[in-house]
Amino acid sequence: MANSFKLEIVTPESLFYEGEAELVILRTLVGDEGFMAGHTWACKLLDVGEIWIQEAGQKDFKIAAGAQGFVDVKDEIMVFVDAAEWPGDIDLSRARTEKERAEAILRQKNRTAIPDDEEYLLAKISLNKALNRLKVAGGGRRAKS
Repeated sequence: MANSFKLEIVTPESLFYEGEAELVILRTLVGDEGFMAGHTWACKLLDVGEIWIQEAGQKDFKIAAGAQGFVDVKDEIMVFVDAAEWPGDIDLSRARTEKERAEAILRQKNRTAIPDDEEYLLAKISLNKALNRLKVAGGGRRAKS
């Protein structure tokens, strides 16, 4: 299809997704950005966020939870992320436990935090990942409440 492109999403463990897509929306360091066929070539860093995939010829989007990484946009789009999960694969109990653990560390560290405290920074990342996984499991930012 002229308006589609090959999309691959790769994690350290596996090829998470491969297919023809018309649009992929990713969370970059400056916010959500969409990429389509013919997009200007780019390489951008990704933040924790939702991954939205509109497959070729489809109206609805597939959604996944994604961690940090980068996207390489050329004629094909390659997404490299530390982790990615489909909503049905998210362990809600584990995500809630990670959220609570990170919040406890942040509460404790907020009293004594040094801006470059590694444990504090890692807890913030862990909290963002857990919140993103919980949001995606619930249908993502477009879910009806």
